[in-house]
Amino acid sequence: MLKFISHSFDGMDGIEIYPIISLLLFFIVFITMLIIVIKLPKNKVDEISQLPLENETNSKQNNYE
Repeated sequence: MLKFISHSFDGMDGIEIYPIISLLLFFIVFITMLIIVIKLPKNKVDEISQLPLENETNSKQNNYE
């Protein structure tokens, strides 16, 4: 399968830059998200971690009322 794909791209000029661009884009997004997560304040992380539990609790309370 890989031979079929690589054979299709042999005739294209400048195609070798696309894997480099995609790898750089991936790492830029990954590093950016890592920095954002590391800089989040502890109270915001606690608030976000409780969201699924609060939503479930609220819907159970609404069903019993």
